[in-house]
Amino acid sequence: MVKLFVSIALSVFSVVTFAYSSVGNFPKGPDATLTPGALCEHPDSYRYPEKVPYCERNVSSDLKKSLFVKYDQLGFRTGQMKRLDFKIDHYIPLCMGGSNDEKNIWPQHKSIYAITDPLEPVLCQKMADGRLNQKKAVEYITYGKNHLDEVRRILAEVNSL
Repeated sequence: MVKLFVSIALSVFSVVTFAYSSVGNFPKGPDATLTPGALCEHPDSYRYPEKVPYCERNVSSDLKKSLFVKYDQLGFRTGQMKRLDFKIDHYIPLCMGGSNDEKNIWPQHKSIYAITDPLEPVLCQKMADGRLNQKKAVEYITYGKNHLDEVRRILAEVNSL
């Protein structure tokens, strides 16, 4: 009877553990209410032929911590995960004229940035080359960060510009 109980308990634990890990304890993309995106309003300089406002990276430790708390209030469990598995991501990257404002940053898990990070330098280089304007670059990056399965297609499209 004890063996049966242990066997059932282990089976239930395995199923619960699998379900828990497969659901994901971190956001797959930025939450639209917490992180709608924001452009640089107080630029340190301007970039590209289009003269896109550029803000230097400046996100305080306190703001980073508060973002984890706010996302966890949505039901995620980022606070229970390894901090090194996350970076604070600028939804609209600084190189595209994004802001350091709370509305533009979110805790991005390494499995997500492994998908989206290759897109950013290509988009910014196309902006630098004058082949892509800020508006279109922002459309590409925000769409990609919300549709991870489309990032490869977007990358191929942008590389052809």
